[in-house]
Amino acid sequence: MSKINDKIINRVIDKIQKRAEAGYKKYGVGLDKDEQSLDTWLNHLQEELMDAANYIEKIRAVLIEEDKKISKYPESSWTSDTTDQNWDITY
Repeated sequence: MSKINDKIINRVIDKIQKRAEAGYKKYGVGLDKDEQSLDTWLNHLQEELMDAANYIEKIRAVLIEEDKKISKYPESSWTSDTTDQNWDITY
């Protein structure tokens, strides 16, 4: 496979290839030969999307905390307009 002139896209392609290789090693079959039911595939997707939502929420919480730390310093050039939003993040 030839690389395109975009290092971000190439990193994503490399990660997809490594993930496919790891999946093949773990399950012994590629997606094209995996004969699970549609409901099973939908369940896998749902679990992955729920994980992604959790990761997003964690990242937002970390960014909010970082913004609070940075906002303490008036000379800081990095500020966020989102600090006035009422985000319901409780842990």
